[in-house]
Amino acid sequence: MTDPIDSCNALWLDPFQPAGDIERSRLASAGLRLLPVRTLDDLRAALKTASLLIVRLVDRTDLLVEVRRLMVGFKQDLPIVCRIPAGQMALAAEVMRLGACHVVSANDFTEEAWQGALTQVQQSQATPATSGSASASAAPTVPTATDRSERPTPKTFVFADPTSQKLLALAQRVAHAGVTTLITGPTGAGKEVLATVIHESSPRASGPFVALNCGAIPEHLMEDLLFGHEKGAYTGAIAQHKGIFEQAHGGTVFLDEIGEMPMLLQAKLLRVLQEKTVTRLGGQQAIDVDFRLVAATNKDLRAAMQIREFREDLYFRISTFRLAIPSLAERSEDIIPMAMQFLVKHTRAQGLTHAPQLTSDAQHALLAYHWPGNVRELDNVIQRALVLSHGDEISSAHLMFDDLEGGTQATLDWMSVMPVAAPLTVVRAPVGEAIQDDDEPIRLQDAVKTNEHQMILRAIETSPTKAEAAKRLGISPRTLRYKMAQFRIAGAA
Repeated sequence: MTDPIDSCNALWLDPFQPAGDIERSRLASAGLRLLPVRTLDDLRAALKTASLLIVRLVDRTDLLVEVRRLMVGFKQDLPIVCRIPAGQMALAAEVMRLGACHVVSANDFTEEAWQGALTQVQQSQATPATSGSASASAAPTVPTATDRSERPTPKTFVFADPTSQKLLALAQRVAHAGVTTLITGPTGAGKEVLATVIHESSPRASGPFVALNCGAIPEHLMEDLLFGHEKGAYTGAIAQHKGIFEQAHGGTVFLDEIGEMPMLLQAKLLRVLQEKTVTRLGGQQAIDVDFRLVAATNKDLRAAMQIREFREDLYFRISTFRLAIPSLAERSEDIIPMAMQFLVKHTRAQGLTHAPQLTSDAQHALLAYHWPGNVRELDNVIQRALVLSHGDEISSAHLMFDDLEGGTQATLDWMSVMPVAAPLTVVRAPVGEAIQDDDEPIRLQDAVKTNEHQMILRAIETSPTKAEAAKRLGISPRTLRYKMAQFRIAGAA
C-alpha cells in the first residue's frame, strides 16, 4: 500500500448514481473527502469550498464542457478527474484534450487507483515552495481554494498507464528521500521528464533544475560547464563563469547520458560528490555547493565498467537508487494521452486555438506501432500529422512513422489526403544514375525525398511566410531555403 496523501475536499458530480457508504470509505482512505453534488446548481454553490472536481461521464463530453464553462464564469480553476466506462479509449483521449487532469474507470473505487489519481493531480497542479520558507512541504499538494490564484502555470506530464503510475509513485518516494538517483532507459523514453518530476516533488523544488547532456558536448567544453572558470583562466575567459554545480546550489543537477562522460571528468565528478565542493578552472578556492544529483543513461554501465569506460566507484556513488523507465511500447496507455498533449502543444505554438481530434483509426494506428524512437518519435509523428492535416481531424492517413518496415504499421497512403496546389517540379537524376521503370519498386531514399518534397510544398502553400513554414516543419529558415533550392522550388532565394 502506498503512503497516505493529505486529504482534500472533492466535489463528486455523478448524475447517475450517488456514492454509497462503502465507496466513500474507500475514497476516504485514498485521501478524498466527498462533497456530493447532483446538479449544476449544486455545483455552482459548492465550487468555492473544494480543491478537486470528479465528474462521471458515460459516452459524451457535454457535461465536462458545461462544467468547465461554469468554472470559467465563476473564475474558478479546479483540477478535474473524469470517471468513464472502462475501455472507452476515444472518450478518455477527448476528455484529456478538454483539460481533464486524469481519467479513472467509473467502477474502480480501489485505494490504489485513487491515490494514483491524486498523485497525477498533484503533479500537474504542483506549486513550488517559496525559497524563504523553512517549513515547505516535501511533496506538492493539491492546491486549496485560497492559493489557486497564486499558482503559476503548471507543468503537465502524462502517467496514464498503470506501469507509468507505479513509476511515478516510486519516483516521488525517491524524491522525498533526497538520495542520488540513476535513471536508465532507452533513448527518447522520457528520462529528463522523470528527473524533472523528482526535482519538483522534492524539498528542493524551489531551487534551480540544471541539466547537461554529457554526450552532446566536447570534453574541453564539458569541464568548463561542470566546474566553471575564473576570469583570465585561459585565452577568451574574459569574465568569471559559474559551473552547473554552483548554478544548481539548493536545487538539482541532471546529468543526461552520463555514460558518455570522459574518464578524467568522472574522477573529478566523484570528488565533487564526495566533498560537496568545486574549484573553478584557474581558481584556487574550494567553493561549497549544495545540490542533489540525478543522472541518466541508455548504456549498460556495468558492461562499461568491465571494459574500463566507466568508473566503478562513481557508479555506486550515483546509483544509490535506480529507476528504470520502460519504452513507450511497454506503457501503451500513455500513447493516446501523450499524443493529445503534443497536439495541443504544437497547435498553440502555431498560434491556433483548437487542436484537431484524432480519429479512431488514427488512435488504433498509434497503438499498433512499436515506437522504436519512444516519446521523441511520437512527438515527431504528431508534428508531421499537423503539417499534413488540413481540417479538424487527424486520421491514420496523416501519420508518418519513422520505421515503416520494422513495425506493424504498413506504409500509409498519406499523399492521397494532400491536395497539390502546383505542378511538381522535376528533379533530374544525377548523370550516370539509371531512372527506374514504373513497375520497379521505389527505393526508400526516393520515397523519402518525395515525401519531404510534398511536405515542404504543403507547408509553404499553407503558411503566410517562409519563416512560419520552416517553424511548422521543425527546421530553420536557412535549412528550408536549402531544401527549396535542392528541390528546385520557386522562391528559394
